[in-house]
Amino acid sequence: MPLLKYPRKFVSFWQEWEIKAQKFGLRKKILSVSGDEYKGEWLNNMKHGTGVYIYKKKACMYEGEWENDKRSGKGTYSVKDPITGVYRMVYQGLWKNGKRHGFGTQYYKDAAVYEGDWEDGKRSGCGRLYLANGNIYEGEWLDDKYNGQGMLRLANENRYEGSWKDGMKHGLGSFHYLNKGWLYEGVWEKDIPTCGTMTDFAREEAPSPPMYPIPVLGIKL
Repeated sequence: MPLLKYPRKFVSFWQEWEIKAQKFGLRKKILSVSGDEYKGEWLNNMKHGTGVYIYKKKACMYEGEWENDKRSGKGTYSVKDPITGVYRMVYQGLWKNGKRHGFGTQYYKDAAVYEGDWEDGKRSGCGRLYLANGNIYEGEWLDDKYNGQGMLRLANENRYEGSWKDGMKHGLGSFHYLNKGWLYEGVWEKDIPTCGTMTDFAREEAPSPPMYPIPVLGIKL
């Protein structure tokens, strides 16, 4: 029986290069035209798995998990110091579709630190913010603002506990003036107390109480 030979399927040079250029699995280093650099895992020509991406123009770096060419999963975002050349961590936590999503910690330039929930790149959910001036907010967030129930403790230990809306005291809440020994309880509207009561609260223990106590008012029948 004669041996049959089938003609080899013709593959052009550009098709061979296209096949070789397909990115799967682990690659040591991939450089883009913009100068960006990626080292990590690929799937179907997309960054997928774990890897490190260095953004040359933005002078920043992402190290962590990827899904379909987007930052998704656990990852760390850092920026490069223009003087020392050392990368400073800005965010560490969860990502989804290229945005901060889930629990994470953000480190700001002014030394403030936020740790808590994120949604679609914004602080939303429950979280704690340590401000550079010593103030601390702990409570609920929505669209990067205090929203819902929360407590703001000032550096001098005075504190507000109650409702917030759009980053301002709004609704029922109480303000403890621990330095004076006062307590305000009532309604707030856009950071302004509108209706409530002010009473002495541990006035004897306050570091700088006023000269006279708050008088008790009543109705004589």
